[in-house]
Amino acid sequence: MKTISTLAFVFFVTLSMNAKISKTEKEALLKLYSTTNGANWTNKWDLKQDETSWYGVKIKNDKVVEINLSDNNLVGEIPASITTLTNLAKLNLFKNQLSGVIPFEIGNLTNLRLLNLSFNQLKGKIPFSVGNLKNLHSLELFMNNLSGKLPSEIGSLKKLTTLSLYNNSFEGKIPKSIYAMKSLKILLLNSNNFSGSLDKAIGSMSSLEHLSLFDNSFYGQIPYELEKLTALKEMNISYNNFDGFVSKKMLALDTLNMTMVNTRGVAVSLPIKSKFDSQSSKTAIAAED
Repeated sequence: MKTISTLAFVFFVTLSMNAKISKTEKEALLKLYSTTNGANWTNKWDLKQDETSWYGVKIKNDKVVEINLSDNNLVGEIPASITTLTNLAKLNLFKNQLSGVIPFEIGNLTNLRLLNLSFNQLKGKIPFSVGNLKNLHSLELFMNNLSGKLPSEIGSLKKLTTLSLYNNSFEGKIPKSIYAMKSLKILLLNSNNFSGSLDKAIGSMSSLEHLSLFDNSFYGQIPYELEKLTALKEMNISYNNFDGFVSKKMLALDTLNMTMVNTRGVAVSLPIKSKFDSQSSKTAIAAED
């Protein structure tokens, strides 16, 4: 009986090792390989070998659940067929030379927890279909050539903890739906073309730990509601066009001490005013002509 059990176990393990992903999933991987110049990848796939041996591909229960090809010299566009890998939990194509747009079909990857397409040459808008990625925890698209307004559908990602979009060309206001994201810990929107005022609702983002709006065109009074963000560890909202008073607490929290750019393009520090100090001061960092 023991021998039979052992043989059965060995058979099961062998069967599992030889298990194959579906034809559709394999074709999606091969399409990714061909459209991103796989022959010149840093770590290439041996197409004669079983796909379980392919670099950066993780397979579980005969399904592709992870693709990690970061810094691997991928050149070309992301094929829409990659979105047929509906069991993907992680898609990491960080630091390559990918161009073109983010496929609209990206919203089909509803099991995705991490999406990192940063440090590439992607252009166009973020498709509103990202709102379908209800299990997403991290969305990182920084250092691309993306543009347009942020889709309000991002605010429906209730499990999102990281939203990193810095060094692109996004514009317009921050959608109100983003202010309602209670799970968000990291919000990095610096070095874009965002404008408009900062909504007081930002005070309800109770989990926020890192906030960067540096180097944009936000204007108006900085809401004192920022002081309600007790989890905040680091903030940089300098080099915008904010005006009005700030509190000593906010001044101390900001990395560059609330250094703004006035209408003449001169860097100035905002005046301080608190409940306990009616005196205020304003210091020019660069002398005005």
